[in-house]
Amino acid sequence: MELKQATAGTMESGDIMIQIAPADHEGLDIQLQSSVAFQFGDQIREVIRETLTGLGITKADVHATDKGALDCTIRARTTAAAVRATGKDVWKD
Repeated sequence: MELKQATAGTMESGDIMIQIAPADHEGLDIQLQSSVAFQFGDQIREVIRETLTGLGITKADVHATDKGALDCTIRARTTAAAVRATGKDVWKD
């Protein structure tokens, strides 16, 4: 799937900013910046990974800056960034 660089989310408390970019390597490279990464980093990365693979994105560089987002917010921001990066309307297709 062809990707372009895209971003979704804010740096507000309770939100997460997801940046997706094309990768020149296989797989998802998820870089996480979060004050709670020690406790919840694996869960945040897994939600991002599950969301992207569910949308058919398996090759991308992802940078996530978390400000205490819940799983539902992480899914929503990841989906929005994926839609912007691919141009695919996941609500129609």
